Amino acid sequence: MAVTVFIRYQIDPFQRDAFRAYAENWGRIIPACGGHLIGYFLPHEGTNDIAWGLISFPDLTSYEAYRARLRSDADGRANFALAQEKRFILREERTFLEPIAGTSEQAPRSTAP
Repeated sequence: MAVTVFIRYQIDPFQRDAFRAYAENWGRIIPACGGHLIGYFLPHEGTNDIAWGLISFPDLTSYEAYRARLRSDADGRANFALAQEKRFILREERTFLEPIAGTSEQAPRSTAP
């Protein structure tokens, strides 16, 4: 069963650029360690201190293998250290989701006549 890890971050809104750099680093680290990175998202309007990251895996076993690779990856460790040093992440929550067939990655249908 496929699983998507939904990471909710409470960030320091005055350090958006630091979080952006952190997320951009994951853009190359996560795929190299075996995760299917759906993306990281910063707030655009409304609440200014909540950001998200979504990463998918074929199953929980793949996720656990990814986590082990991530812990031993020099770039991954450096990115975690950056977040600890700069303290732009105030809180982090992880939720594990399973997709509902036929509901994700649905492109809009043409509304033209």
